[in-house]
Amino acid sequence: MLRRLARLFSALTLLVFLAAAWLMIQRPPPDVPKVPLVGPVSRIVVEKSARRMTVYVGDQVVRVYRVRLGFAPEAPKTRQGDGRTPEGEFRIDRRNAASAYHLSLGIDYPRPQDRAQAAALGVSPGGDIFFHGQPNQLPEGVTLAYDWTAGCIALANAEIAELFAATPIGAAVEIRP
Repeated sequence: MLRRLARLFSALTLLVFLAAAWLMIQRPPPDVPKVPLVGPVSRIVVEKSARRMTVYVGDQVVRVYRVRLGFAPEAPKTRQGDGRTPEGEFRIDRRNAASAYHLSLGIDYPRPQDRAQAAALGVSPGGDIFFHGQPNQLPEGVTLAYDWTAGCIALANAEIAELFAATPIGAAVEIRP
């Protein structure tokens, strides 16, 4: 009887785990044909509270993407490991086609003021903040549907590919609360 209950409990636990995992994965809707993004992208604005990223070429809005943030996004990043996405004015300062995530565009965090603030607290400010796609281990077309990064800004793979192709080093980035 006890073995039967243990098996039933194990099966139910596995079922709950699989259901939770399924709910955390979002498959994006089929692509709707749109005008190709022709760069160069001049500005990217991220609104953390809305989980929205707006992309500009000159003064024209050319794309709006839904994004996922660090696992604790409610405040600005202050230290390494806090799970927060930084806030402020930045620039794209590097591109990585061989990222652990599907492509990545780095921003120039930490800035001197971020380093000074962290030093005053006696902590590291962290670094390596990127716009990137999904983990390379995920099946193609799967997009995690929750805030999961260590502080980066995550997009669907097709979206980061489009952004990566059109965004030069030096493009302005504003990350708002």
